[in-house]
Amino acid sequence: MTHTSGNSSTPIVAIVGAGLGGTLCACFFAKHGFNVHLFELRSDIRTQKVVKGRSINMALSHRGRNALAYIDCENIIVRNGIAMRARMLHDVKCRTKAVPYGSRPEHENISIDRRILNELLLDEANKSSKIKIYFQHKFISWNQEEKTATFRNKSGEYIDFKADALIGYDGSYSAVRTAMMKIDSIDFSQEYIESHYMEFCIPSKDGEFAMEINYLHIWPRHEFMLIALPNQDKTFTTTLFLPLSIFKKITTIDELLTFFQQYFPDAISFIGRENLIETYFSSKPLPLISIKCSSHVSTNGDILIMGDAAHSMVPFYGQGMNSAFEDTLVLFEKLKENNFQLSKSFYEYNKTRIPDAHAIVALSMYNYNEMRHLVTLPSYFWRKQIDHLLYRLIPNWWIPLYTMVAFTTIPYQRCVQLRQRQDQILKIIRIIGFSITGIYLIKRYAFTIIKPIATKFIVQKILPKFAADQIV
Repeated sequence: MTHTSGNSSTPIVAIVGAGLGGTLCACFFAKHGFNVHLFELRSDIRTQKVVKGRSINMALSHRGRNALAYIDCENIIVRNGIAMRARMLHDVKCRTKAVPYGSRPEHENISIDRRILNELLLDEANKSSKIKIYFQHKFISWNQEEKTATFRNKSGEYIDFKADALIGYDGSYSAVRTAMMKIDSIDFSQEYIESHYMEFCIPSKDGEFAMEINYLHIWPRHEFMLIALPNQDKTFTTTLFLPLSIFKKITTIDELLTFFQQYFPDAISFIGRENLIETYFSSKPLPLISIKCSSHVSTNGDILIMGDAAHSMVPFYGQGMNSAFEDTLVLFEKLKENNFQLSKSFYEYNKTRIPDAHAIVALSMYNYNEMRHLVTLPSYFWRKQIDHLLYRLIPNWWIPLYTMVAFTTIPYQRCVQLRQRQDQILKIIRIIGFSITGIYLIKRYAFTIIKPIATKFIVQKILPKFAADQIV
């Protein structure tokens, strides 16, 4: 069976993946008059009590908000989240320390439940007559000659859908990417990190938040960490990131409680002893993957992969969703520049986006080391102070790395380049500072320390030898 959509002269785009990025992308295309087929492997999450899959809270920042504003739904999304203005660090002695994200009031991330956000975007897509959503449709293949995408529905039927282009927003294990790799030569790499994650919940206490509300709470422990993000129901979504080898060693209740008592003592009371035990032994540690892919577009320009399908990343910079949303903004910049010619715009997008995608994947890996380890070092806070001071004094010339990534739209690759330049400047300043200090010390102590030592050496070593030579 073959389906078409709308007026045959109106371009049709098939988008695989009705998660966060794919649904947002569908709304973008509909806004510009395209007919959109939006396909999802799962059932409609709005009809389910429990949704399987990842549920780590999303941290919505500037790039993602810009994309949501494009389809006029930023405000409703933000209203369903909670502002986080700083990290709250918890040490092993249950002491806390707040570390602001930035130096301005607008430097905040929005914590929002993944499911709530996805449901809001699906509701937005449902408002458009240009978008048709097909749940429980598994992508099978793409026929380049016929321009048809084949899916298998919940009844096991194979159905062909005509489309001018196919976009894969279908996650880290993308079926669209796999299909594209069978057609074209594509460089692809994936990396699983040793750390896995397990999710817990910190419930409300007496109807209120159990911890300070407007923070990303972090328990950094060098090799691993615990984090907690606030929800509007006054709970905290709490995630343990731990090497799989340690997960495997914790096999009894006593071992679990001993581990938490040693590393996260205050978290036991926040989560609750019984909840901690029940959740840990009824859950399975889940893996974390990074993916880099090049190219993001097929050779003939009719397939494009975006979001996690093209650049999956570990969640430690909070940019997975934000970068996926920004993908759509960048794509539509190229579409506007090229009079909405799909293939030409896809090629231009590909050239622009790949370096930035690779950069944010690498930055996300770096930030894991920062969150679990570097935030415990004095040098981290000194650098923070220097960055914020220079940002206040010369904001057009010096922007801290986190501020660039989370609170501006500076391309990710450019963020990395600017940070490297800053590091070089600080290195030169340190060298100059040490040199000036050295010269000052030499001049300051030349006559009190160096002169007596030199005089003694000359009198005891040089003059006797000189005198002996003269006698001979």
